[in-house]
Amino acid sequence: MKDSTNVAELPALLRELVLLIYAHRGAFRQERTFLRAMGLLFGELFAFGRRTVTQILLALGCTDADWSPWYRLLSHDRFRVEELARCLFRETLVHVRPDEYYPVVLDGTQIPRSSQKMPGTSWLKAPRTPPFRVGIHRAQRFLNGAWLTPLEDGYTRAVPLRFLPAFPEKAVPAEAPPRREWAAGLDFLRWVRDELDEAGRPGQRVLVLGDGNFDVLEFWRGLPEKVVLAVRTARNRCLYRLPTPRGGRGRPPLYGERLPPPSAWLQSRRDWLRTTLRVRGRDLPLRYKVEGPVLREGLPERPLFLIIVGGQEWWVGKRRRRRRRREPALYLVSAIRQGDQWVLPMEVDELLGWLWQRWEVEVTHREMKSGLGVGEKQCWGRRSAIVSVQWSVWVYAVLVLAGYRAWGLRGGPPAPSRWWRGSGRWSLSTLWRSYRAALWGTGEFRALWTGTGDNWLKKEAWLAGLSNAVAAAARI
Repeated sequence: MKDSTNVAELPALLRELVLLIYAHRGAFRQERTFLRAMGLLFGELFAFGRRTVTQILLALGCTDADWSPWYRLLSHDRFRVEELARCLFRETLVHVRPDEYYPVVLDGTQIPRSSQKMPGTSWLKAPRTPPFRVGIHRAQRFLNGAWLTPLEDGYTRAVPLRFLPAFPEKAVPAEAPPRREWAAGLDFLRWVRDELDEAGRPGQRVLVLGDGNFDVLEFWRGLPEKVVLAVRTARNRCLYRLPTPRGGRGRPPLYGERLPPPSAWLQSRRDWLRTTLRVRGRDLPLRYKVEGPVLREGLPERPLFLIIVGGQEWWVGKRRRRRRRREPALYLVSAIRQGDQWVLPMEVDELLGWLWQRWEVEVTHREMKSGLGVGEKQCWGRRSAIVSVQWSVWVYAVLVLAGYRAWGLRGGPPAPSRWWRGSGRWSLSTLWRSYRAALWGTGEFRALWTGTGDNWLKKEAWLAGLSNAVAAAARI
């Protein structure tokens, strides 16, 4: 595939994937290590059981080979994880102009584990337990820093750039030191800011979207320059007006008049503004308020804006018997200086559109864990317990970015169904299916179960061999 003619003859989806993979060649120390990593990447698509290293090698047909070099790829320093992230970041800059905001989203997630001795594991709050009876489980905690593709008819995708460990202090010692989610988020934002400077974009601003876990004073204070933050905030957050300068002696005031809590603005029926957002191919009416600039208690040096988005109720169904409700949301947004005034970093409609897309990172977590098996590799070393997860996340990001380059957000093959036309954008199941079909069609891969005609007895040995391969790959 190194030859440009061979690459040009590939289907569009495979061509973009191969070119994207070779753009990461500099992260691997040796050519054989790079080729072995490519084998693992393609094997992820054909391991229909668990995505362990062993199951991937069985799916590739490496039943009699020595598996030690494949495991050393993750347990030893065979490639540089930071360089993989740097190459991936440079590839995303192709889709963002220097005069635009570079949108990223931060969110913490957990990789469930069953071992109490695995490095990085600790007892964490189980997300699947009900709020009235909160439970705990064993897991590793990571910080996902993802890039959001440009909006297209209200659609976007979250492409993970870095998956940083954020282990608690009581976690089993690992190669990464313990830290909180917001501390890992600050490291990610500093890394993004440094990469933009090295790429020749020192003036480009970064738009950061986060949930309430990042509405922390230390996180606000540690934000790099030219980084705009928009996060969910609490209903009882203590806010103030900007201070009014006064003459005379004494220290100037840090805060102005104290404002009512954000929940008070939700109860008022006055001063609501209305707009219509384009979200996932449909128009969504919203009502909102903008208050500011304001100051958060404990943060007098950084003016902010408060955006209140009102809740909604509507009826669904043919007879309108089911009622749906969307809860109100409160956001704090960084203010930027424009002359002698503090203003919003962008138009409020555009900002609300990006805030609505923060949920894409949750979709990414679901697909990475259930669709691509992130965290299923049985690696128990101090390094491999972290690198194996980061490797799977990088594989997911490369596969999704290649699909975005080949199809955009609304392209892709039609749904293989007579009764369903498909959604407004291609799903990740469609992406995995298209990769398999393209690889099987190149001649290098073959479908395991194909039509046999009438000569069953002549193909008995061949069918028995395929049955063994399928059983091994599915771990039956």
